[in-house]
Amino acid sequence: MNVRPSAIILSNNSLLTLRYCYGDKHVYALPGGNPDSGECLSDALARELEEELGITAKVNTMVFSGEVLWPELGRETLHMAFEADIIAGIPELNPEQTTALEIVWIPLNELDTTLMYPNIGTHIAAFYQKKISPGHIGVIDQPYIQ
Repeated sequence: MNVRPSAIILSNNSLLTLRYCYGDKHVYALPGGNPDSGECLSDALARELEEELGITAKVNTMVFSGEVLWPELGRETLHMAFEADIIAGIPELNPEQTTALEIVWIPLNELDTTLMYPNIGTHIAAFYQKKISPGHIGVIDQPYIQ
């Protein structure tokens, strides 16, 4: 199973996401990536944010963990979403480090109708509305994206 840390970065009640297009589907991903060998999750996430977005971030508490299981590919990923704060820089895509098309700030009240990767928009919105507690959310209902 792969492990992927990702960042929940908020500004003005909106979530920072990266937009990708697969076929005719737009998918909005939390920024993050895979740890290198010997790298802890918070260091990996901070590095990925620096590489992909040119920002220095403070990685805070883990909010959610959950698994995406894709039997179609024989692949599983454990996603761990951490709150993070930008402490330096303005997010800007680095095309040498990401295939994302653009940065999109999605209002929290639109997350339940947005296709995300990992698909935890409803959990994030509910957490910030204080309707659910942080923790393990189990298998994430993630549509297969080609």
